[in-house]
Amino acid sequence: MSSTRTLIRGGLVVTAAEETHADVLIEGGRIAALVAHGTAAADALTADRTFDATGKYVVPGGVDAHTHMELPFGGTFASDTFETGTRAAAWGGTTTIVDFAVQSPGHALRKGLDAWYAKADGKCAIDYAFHMILSDVNEKTLKEMDVLVGEGITSFKLFMAYPGVFYSDDGQILRAMQRSAANGGLIMMHAENGIAIDVLVEQALQRGETDPRHHGEVRKALLEAEATHRAIKLAQVAGAPLYVVHVSALEAVAELARARDEGLPVFGETCPQYLFLSTDNLAEPDFEGAKYVCSTPLRPREHQAALWRGLRTNDLQVVSTDHCPFCFTGQKELGRGDFSKIPNGLPGVENRMDLLHQAVLDGHISRRRWIEIACASPARMFGLYPKKGTIAPGADADVVIYDPAATQVISAETHHMNVDYSAYEGKTVTGRADTVFSRGELVIERREFVGRAGHGAYVPRGVGEHFG
Repeated sequence: MSSTRTLIRGGLVVTAAEETHADVLIEGGRIAALVAHGTAAADALTADRTFDATGKYVVPGGVDAHTHMELPFGGTFASDTFETGTRAAAWGGTTTIVDFAVQSPGHALRKGLDAWYAKADGKCAIDYAFHMILSDVNEKTLKEMDVLVGEGITSFKLFMAYPGVFYSDDGQILRAMQRSAANGGLIMMHAENGIAIDVLVEQALQRGETDPRHHGEVRKALLEAEATHRAIKLAQVAGAPLYVVHVSALEAVAELARARDEGLPVFGETCPQYLFLSTDNLAEPDFEGAKYVCSTPLRPREHQAALWRGLRTNDLQVVSTDHCPFCFTGQKELGRGDFSKIPNGLPGVENRMDLLHQAVLDGHISRRRWIEIACASPARMFGLYPKKGTIAPGADADVVIYDPAATQVISAETHHMNVDYSAYEGKTVTGRADTVFSRGELVIERREFVGRAGHGAYVPRGVGEHFG
């Protein structure tokens, strides 16, 4: 832990709650004080090192609540390790990730969790936490859920998709939801009707429809909406809160909005790919569309307005990346001639904060809402707040000096993710992280990486705030 006193002077401090011209004092790895800039009290502050943030924002480090480093999928592994992935996250102004430990069917949750602890231990440049993927709900694993909540794994992901891999049926989902209602955990749901989708996949391949664009066509928006509706009703029966991951379809947003209008503790996350990309990308020629294969899939462009509206109205609360990169060469290519064999996932952990800042400039969201959906709300939802997600006395000094005027062209040539393409290749955005602190230690200093593998610590999470 850093014992250095650090002072950040002259910036506009932006949190979900307010914007204020304040000087920020960091000591012992935490925020020690915020003092109005230009006052006698601010002028009296002393520090070992001072950073001038004039003309820049001072924002909380991003909290990306949905990443998959080193995830085994479709006979291969996500190409980012915890070392490369967390370094890339830091470059993009994200200082905490929540990744997914995976239970293998027939094995204990503990075995899967221990495997993920081992993958991440000593490797991360920023702090990290875990959700638990449940792929085998039974009496033993239900009991284990209680134990995991006790050690700071307070959220559990279930899949209505991927029969034979991660799929849970409605009875298993109900049991897990009942358990989470009792132990304070949160069920995260991949809401797609996988049984029906598999029929459509089989029929498409029989017709010779093998190109990447057919991945989007068979994973129909109606089957996302149906599963979202069913998950909401099961959660209502169980008396449990529900968090729907990677919402992509306007029909699914409508289901969430309806439930929230009824006062149900139902929450939704979307991702930058659904806000900025579309089926146009999946249809790119020469198998280039494979770069954009993820599930839920990219939707036609007209779905984007509903997602932005959901973020403004708080029917969607969080933007995470679902960062799960596979290289085009040798990994995505596994699906040449059969879209169902393309590894599902795309890279984004480095781009999220900047894409959302561009959305502020484009008029989709406010500056404070940017910080809310990228920092504060994910921290609240997953039991990390107020340690993470805000700039306030006592909070961890996860702080980004953000240059709102710097322009950049997103490209695989310059990004730091361990993947051979960018989903946003050639896109110009305005705004980028200039200097990044994790618990008061410099990770990025004026666009230079000065962090180290092993600085990042495992963060046990409390029970989240599942309301509002």
